[in-house]
Amino acid sequence: MRLHVTGATGYLGSELVRLCPDASTERVEVRDADAVRELFERVRPDVVVHTAYRQEDDDVNTVGSESVAHAAAAVGARLVHLSTDVVFDGRKGTPYLESDPVSPLTGYGRAKAEAETRVAAAHPGALLVRTSLLYGGAAPSKHEVAARDEALTFFTNEIRSPIQVTDLAQALLELAELEVAGPLHVAGADDVSRAEFAELIAGAPVRTGRAPETRPLDCSLDSSRAQALLRTRLRGVREVLR
Repeated sequence: MRLHVTGATGYLGSELVRLCPDASTERVEVRDADAVRELFERVRPDVVVHTAYRQEDDDVNTVGSESVAHAAAAVGARLVHLSTDVVFDGRKGTPYLESDPVSPLTGYGRAKAEAETRVAAAHPGALLVRTSLLYGGAAPSKHEVAARDEALTFFTNEIRSPIQVTDLAQALLELAELEVAGPLHVAGADDVSRAEFAELIAGAPVRTGRAPETRPLDCSLDSSRAQALLRTRLRGVREVLR
């Protein structure tokens, strides 16, 4: 399997490359559709795992993802596109299923929801993997760094499904070889508050508070469909960190 990873220097991308050191990682500007197409025509990947994003740059997340999807489709490559739990507003009250309509509250969530729509139109066979907070890599994730910052407040009513980065990377490599398309939730088995997540990382109490109504609240994901497809076990954060 000839694998190409976008965002190969990022937290998830670097873990994919660690597991697959022969992966193509050549970097181009993803918003440049011609550059992406030229790269894929030259590399001829069987699978593209698109992890590249920027939290504060909507064009990278939307236009860039669309460019990657068009280029992957043009060379007949399978596409695994990474999305996020914050395409939801967290008001459902139970874990989100793949069939639930998106309802983003934040600019980042809106951009990632739009990216899903663009990718699905450009590459109907693409797999749209929605995941949650990442941790547990070779270097601390931004969430692990934040948990040790005594000046920060962590919310007790903001619920997520954190996933250990190697678990996610292994799951993506398995899914790359399966004929499954559309949205798929791939997150950890435990739904925990941001406060509990920070305390598990820090191994000590952290400053806590209530999230404002402007933030996504309970964005926990039901990953039972993915787990039924996978050999990799999607472990919960309590199991991993305790």
